[in-house]
Amino acid sequence: MKNLKKIAALLLAATMTVSMVACGGSSDSGSSDADSSADTNASADAETGSDEGTDVSADGMKIAMITDYGDITDQSFNQTTYEACKAFADANDGADFTYYKPEGDSTAERVAMIDKAVADGYDILVMPGYAFGEAIKETADMYPDVKFVALDVSEYDFEGDESDFNGQYKDNVFSAVYQEELPGYMAGYAAVKLGYTKLGFLGGMAVPAVIRYGYGFVQGADAAAAEDNVDVEINYAYGNQFYGDADITAAMDTWYAGGTEVVFACGGGIFTSAGEAASKVQGHVIGVDVDQKATIDGADYGYDGMTVTSATKGLAATVNTLLTAIHDGKWSDYAGKIENLGLVSDSDMDANYVGLAASTSWSDTFTEDDYKALVGKMVSGEVKVSNDSEAPEPTATKAKINFQGNIK
Repeated sequence: MKNLKKIAALLLAATMTVSMVACGGSSDSGSSDADSSADTNASADAETGSDEGTDVSADGMKIAMITDYGDITDQSFNQTTYEACKAFADANDGADFTYYKPEGDSTAERVAMIDKAVADGYDILVMPGYAFGEAIKETADMYPDVKFVALDVSEYDFEGDESDFNGQYKDNVFSAVYQEELPGYMAGYAAVKLGYTKLGFLGGMAVPAVIRYGYGFVQGADAAAAEDNVDVEINYAYGNQFYGDADITAAMDTWYAGGTEVVFACGGGIFTSAGEAASKVQGHVIGVDVDQKATIDGADYGYDGMTVTSATKGLAATVNTLLTAIHDGKWSDYAGKIENLGLVSDSDMDANYVGLAASTSWSDTFTEDDYKALVGKMVSGEVKVSNDSEAPEPTATKAKINFQGNIK
């Protein structure tokens, strides 16, 4: 963790503000986008890391990102990862970057894209999302000279509930996982402190990362409700997918019509359904993973100020840290590790891997200083947040929860 902290403290402020302008996807599903390469003439057979003690020339870096469920225009996880990789390649002349999109949502199709990337000469693979666990498990030993950089793939995604890796995995794999319960807690706490008492949590699929966000959100809202002695109600459901559609929008219409004021839309493009429903009643949403204010407020929803805050984690910072380490010949500092990233400092906010977006709608009832004080209490342990994602549904002591399970 120390190595990540040292480099990311310098990078996080810049990388967390990576532009969220939508990028065009590949023209053929499963093929790479040649226009995204920084230098298509870069050496296809360069080895990146065979000599750990020396810098790796940018001319020898062949970086490929592979998307998970979504694509590079999802305005969330995939897009941020794509843009972080591309920004690194653009800043390092000679680095070759492209991306691959699996034809469908299966381990076999993700493995096929890993095989294709390696066959095309790419030996640094960046993969966002827990769904890559099985694919990496199947291919890491096949390609010992390829460096696998995974985001949000836990040891349990690699080996199941019986895993006893204790934060270690294969020598050519690094994965960063994040303590989503912490920014989830912050978002719920902030929402109540900002005056919202009728909340909603709309998760994508009920996978551990989404559950941690949701349960943290409930814990934060519950704590703020107890502090202020106010009645808080929370609608809680999963869409059972990572994109919005008419059915989910209809469910959100019902929530907002029933008095819900703000919905934490947590799961890829599912925010589109919350945003569409909120726009009809001048409601509000909370973004996830990255600062989604510009994305959501900039959509054709009819008004600005829809996004109250976003619960973020340092995806771009992690990508930059690992690619910089490979460039500098320091892959061995990260090889084989699964790092659990969260809060680092209560004095240097830019050093933290999770938090609230700078675009949060601060007010007299919840100022930026109040937020920093909350972070301080979390760093010190005064405020403790459970990361248990095994409970079948969230619980609270002060807040009232309307748990609806999967809404489709």
